[in-house]
Amino acid sequence: MFNFDEAIPFEEKKNDVLTVGELLVDMISNEYGDAIECNGYTRHFGGSPSNIALNVNKLGIRSQVASAVGRDSLGSFLINTLQHAGMDISGIQQVEESTSMVVITKSRATPVPIFYRAADCRLEYNEALEQALIQSRIVHFSCWPVSRQPSRNTLERVIAAARKHKLLIGFDPNYHPAIWQQGEDGAAYVKALIPQVDIIKPSEDDAARLFGPGTPEEQLARFLALGAKLVILTLGKDGALVSNGHETLAFPTKADRIEDTTGAGDAFWSGFYTAVVKGYTLRAALESGLAVSAYKLKYTGAVVALPALEAIQEEYNL
Repeated sequence: MFNFDEAIPFEEKKNDVLTVGELLVDMISNEYGDAIECNGYTRHFGGSPSNIALNVNKLGIRSQVASAVGRDSLGSFLINTLQHAGMDISGIQQVEESTSMVVITKSRATPVPIFYRAADCRLEYNEALEQALIQSRIVHFSCWPVSRQPSRNTLERVIAAARKHKLLIGFDPNYHPAIWQQGEDGAAYVKALIPQVDIIKPSEDDAARLFGPGTPEEQLARFLALGAKLVILTLGKDGALVSNGHETLAFPTKADRIEDTTGAGDAFWSGFYTAVVKGYTLRAALESGLAVSAYKLKYTGAVVALPALEAIQEEYNL
């Protein structure tokens, strides 16, 4: 069981966090409002797991991405972004499909995405991926790679190997029906994954898409009933509700200014992972996640120029 007042123990490994899944381009509107009103978009580095890998590298721990992009200019843009950040790109597979993209309306609330998918779901399980996994402390993934084949098979093998080698497994259940094949019960598949992971962080919107309406306490109980070990339910302006199945904690938001909400959840994961790897207690790591998310909210785009974790902690009096 996870104890809020204890640190999570880790073995010494070559890498801290391996993120597996989508690496894509976010095309974010230059204006707020409905997409039909927007005349211009700006290209941003995107893909939830990849955002986390880039973020934690800036915050002060080691990370690597396993993903698939196209052999096109958008794929080159994403790879170059990782290279310029000094990251290992050996886990990036280049395929013949077009690089995946999400078009997003800039928002101070929940962004409204339009999905264009191709290369991201072509990720294959290979020797390089297996070695990166074995040499990592944490593996993280989202709903994207499990929503389509062949990447679903890849992630199932990743989960099995991670459990065998005792990695901490983090899962972002960012379920959205639009990323699944029409007619498939994606929600049922996501629910079946819950007992296989260690930490799950749904947003209020994710929970509603998976379970239907409910209070935060009801949604938390639904995840726990399916076998979740640690649930972090993020509630936007209302902070987060966290439970290990025996104790539930409420954390207020630290956000004082909101420019763009894109990537706020990824920023939370990033601050949280960095803190647990650095040896903070679970309670302090959750506070750090909220602080990094609040810092990101002041800027447009999922990935922003983050300072070291300690600088953000100082800014938010942690």
